[in-house]
Amino acid sequence: MVEAYQTRIGPRNGARVVAKAWADEEFAQWLREDGAAAIASCGFTGRQGDEIVAVENTPAEHNMVVCTLCSCYPWPILGLPPVWYKSPPYRSRAVFDPRGLLAEFGVTLPDSTRIRVWDSTAEVRYLVIPMRPAGTDDWTEDRLADLVTRDSMIGTGLALSPEEMPA
Repeated sequence: MVEAYQTRIGPRNGARVVAKAWADEEFAQWLREDGAAAIASCGFTGRQGDEIVAVENTPAEHNMVVCTLCSCYPWPILGLPPVWYKSPPYRSRAVFDPRGLLAEFGVTLPDSTRIRVWDSTAEVRYLVIPMRPAGTDDWTEDRLADLVTRDSMIGTGLALSPEEMPA
């Protein structure tokens, strides 16, 4: 099972969902309204993916996900949770100092950007739809998916810009 989540499932599934939302406004609307159904339509279902709510980053609001009680995480679309996601320091700082925690992850947001922290539970998990990078209007979904990182779908990172793409 670990092998499957590390090599075949992993965050690439979530990146495909985000890229589809960036490229298809109807799908994006469905994802925002019924995340679990939209994600299931892409073939990504399974343990800890029954109820997934998609939240979208905008210039006015940045979303970040934490599970304050344990480590609830959307395995079908993000794979295995990173070690830091389960750590008590991450879980507490995400709640009491999200802006400072994001800065430690290298994410500095304008003071005018509201940070909203979503607390996953055993029933509901979250997917952050990062903002689509500028200069990608004519990109295919496959190419867009390469810009989406696991951390950007948790909210502790941003999508890569075209300039940041690995060569």
